[in-house]
Amino acid sequence: MRLGILAVGHKLPDWVAKGCAEYVKRMPRELPLSVVEIKPEPRGSKSREQLLSAEKVRLQAALQGFNRIVVLDERGVDLTTLKLAQRLEDWMREGGDTAFIIGSADGVDDELKQQANETIRLSSLTLPHAMARLILCEQLYRAVSVVKNHPYHREG
Repeated sequence: MRLGILAVGHKLPDWVAKGCAEYVKRMPRELPLSVVEIKPEPRGSKSREQLLSAEKVRLQAALQGFNRIVVLDERGVDLTTLKLAQRLEDWMREGGDTAFIIGSADGVDDELKQQANETIRLSSLTLPHAMARLILCEQLYRAVSVVKNHPYHREG
């Protein structure tokens, strides 16, 4: 099974790329993680719906080969690290590659949200997209460490 983070955005700070690369490197061979940048639609005079629709097309192209789609959204299910680890373990048992979508500043197209298997949130706070990307990388690594009984995550 492989994991992919499909994140709309570009020109992120170097510390985000370095941080994500560190967690990608730590992932076990049997559960590789990749981070794919999706080009945002230029704003211009386009409506929010036009922007999201254009980004949806790019995201759908990048979703090829993924069996499970998880959209990150501020209104999604709030998971603890242990609940994310349980979800990850369930997905590993079920098989199939999993893609996590981080939308642009305008969000994710509603049609794409409806196609998702799940919608989760990382925080009740509004996070910058660069930070959300890094936090998701770290939390996926942390969830794997829980599943594998690795001492990275400590409860209590």
